[in-house]
Amino acid sequence: MHPEDENDIISKTQLKQESEALQKLGARLVSLSPSQLKNIPLSDNLSDAIKLAHKISNKHEALRRQLQYIGKLMRSEDPEPIEAALDVLTNKHQAATHAFHQLELLRDELISEGDEAISRLMEQQPSFERQKLRQLVRQANKEAAGNKPPKSSRELFKYLREIMVDKQG
Repeated sequence: MHPEDENDIISKTQLKQESEALQKLGARLVSLSPSQLKNIPLSDNLSDAIKLAHKISNKHEALRRQLQYIGKLMRSEDPEPIEAALDVLTNKHQAATHAFHQLELLRDELISEGDEAISRLMEQQPSFERQKLRQLVRQANKEAAGNKPPKSSRELFKYLREIMVDKQG
C-alpha cells in the first residue's frame, strides 16, 4: 500500500459520523418554516424532500425514514452554504430577541422615571413626539396604580418599536 493511499482511506466510524451530521443538518432544515427555507440555498430534490417531511411530520416512522433520505441527499450537497444561511437565521432571531428586550427595558425606564427619561430619549431620538410619550407614560402609571390591565404600557411599547424599527430599517 502506498503512503498516499493511507490518507485517502476514511474509517467507517468517520463516514458514519459525517452521515449523522448531515442527517442532523437535514433535521434542522425540516424544523424551519417555509418562509425561512426560502433564504437557504437548496437543490430542487432537497427542497422537495423537506416539503414532504413537513407533510408527514405527524407520522413518526415515516418522518424518520424521510429524514434519513434527506441525510442521503445532503451527501451530494455542499453543506457549508446551508450551514452559513442557518447561522444567519439564528443570529437574526437572537438579534431580534435582544432588540425586543432593549425596548422592554426602555419602556420600563420611561414608566418608572417619567419626564427625566423622556428628555434623555428625546435627545437621542428626536423623531418621538414628547407629548405622546408623556401621555402614554402617565396613563401607564395610572393603570399600574389602579391594578388595571397594562393597555397603555403595551401602546408605549408599540410606539417605541414603531419609531426605533423605522430608524433601523
